[in-house]
Amino acid sequence: MVHPAAHDAEFACQMEQVLEVYARPYDARYPVVCMDEQPKQLIDEVREPVVAPDGTVREDFEYARRGVCVACMFVEPLAGWRTVAVSERRTAVDWAQHIKEVVDAPCYRQAERITLVCDNLNTHRLASLYEAFAPDEALRLARKLDLLHTPKHGSWLNMAEPELSALTRQCLDQRIGECGRVADACQGLGRDTQ
Repeated sequence: MVHPAAHDAEFACQMEQVLEVYARPYDARYPVVCMDEQPKQLIDEVREPVVAPDGTVREDFEYARRGVCVACMFVEPLAGWRTVAVSERRTAVDWAQHIKEVVDAPCYRQAERITLVCDNLNTHRLASLYEAFAPDEALRLARKLDLLHTPKHGSWLNMAEPELSALTRQCLDQRIGECGRVADACQGLGRDTQ
C-alpha cells in the first residue's frame, strides 16, 4: 500500500495506537470492541423463485428495489462476542442508538471503560451522543467510551471488517426486501451473547 509522504507520520501514529490496543491482554473491565457498518440494498422478488427437480432454486432476473438499510457490526475479538444492529439509515442519531445498546449490554455492565475502534466516518464521534440524547445521558455514555479511530485509508486495521465480510458472504448474499428480514438473516451468523 502506498501512502502520500505528508501523511505517513499521521498514518503510522494512528496505526501504532490501534495495534497497541489490540496487544492488550483481555480484561473484562476494559474491553476492546471494534465496529464497522455497511449498507445493504433491499431487493425483493417480483415472482416467486422456482425450485427445480434437482433442488436448485431459480430466481427470476426481475426484482423490485425497496431502498437500503445499514448493518452495524460490533465485535469484541478477545471475548468471542459479536452482534449486529440493523437500522434504516446511517445518521449520527442511529449510530448513537447502537452505541447505547452496546454500552448498556449485560456483558458490559461491569466494564469501567470500553475502547471502541472504528473508522473515521463523520458520525463516529462522541458528539453524536449529544445529538441523540439529553446531556446527562450523553455524558454517561461518553464517560464509558474511549474512541479510537483507524487511520484514514487504514480501515483494514479494524477487526470488525473481516466479521462484516463474513456476514455479507454467509447471511446477506441473498435477496432481502425488508430491514427486519436483514436483522433476522444476521442472527444466523451466531456467537451473539448480548
